[in-house]
This record gives sequence, structure tokens and C-alpha cells, in this order.
Amino acid sequence: MIKYNLKCENNHEFESWFADSKEFEKLNSRKLLECIFCNSKKISKTIMAPMVSISNNKHNNEFQINEYELNREKQKLLKLRNYIEKNFEYVGKDFSKKVREIFYDKKNKKTIYGIASNEERDELREEGIDLLSIPWVDKDN
Repeated sequence: MIKYNLKCENNHEFESWFADSKEFEKLNSRKLLECIFCNSKKISKTIMAPMVSISNNKHNNEFQINEYELNREKQKLLKLRNYIEKNFEYVGKDFSKKVREIFYDKKNKKTIYGIASNEERDELREEGIDLLSIPWVDKDN
């Protein structure tokens, strides 16, 4: 896994994880990545600093920094989750069916979220329906 700092054409910066650098390139070339703030599909990588550990201390600064960063990212994801739960309708496992209904009825501007299998996501992508998968952080953990 690799984490990239990303930037959209409107200069919004955000981070995302990918299986490897080729995965980022593949998704970006197919316009499957989008800005979490404005939905722009023109995404580029920004400069990243590698994490290098030079301490043998069990309680070294790297761990503390990583823990801080993880908590900060978790808070961002929780904020995004709360926004989605307040502004979108949860359709659960009916997501594929409901998103097709909305996509093919151009008058329908409903916003939904739910669960789709990898197979369902692939089928929707083949139909030209763009989806955004968001890590669903547990509120209680």
C-alpha cells in the first residue's frame, strides 16, 4: 500500500491510499479518481516526504507522529461520514439498483449511499456510472 498526497485542478489537497503506483495511474487515467471537495476528476500527485525511521527507541517520535496523523485522518473521515449520513439517503444493499434508477432518470437528483460488491461496482463502472468509495470509519473505535 502507498499513500499519495493528491491535488485537484481547483487546488484542493487530500490524501488517498493505493495498492501501488500503477494502481493510481490506472485509476487516474480512467478518470475514476475525484476530489473529495469539488468532485473534479483532474487529479495529480503532489510532493511527498518519505517516512524514515532513524531511532531504535521503542517510544520514538515516528510512532507518535504516525499516531497523530492517523487520528487526524480518522477525524477527517468521520467528518465526511457525518456529512454523508446527514445529507444522503442510506439504501443499503439496494445501492446498485437505486443508483441505476437515479442515473437513468435524469430528472432525479437524489443523493444516496450504500453497499455494493466489487462485482456490482465493476458492472456500474462499465455502464458509465462513476462511484466514489469512501473508507467507512467506525464511530465508536
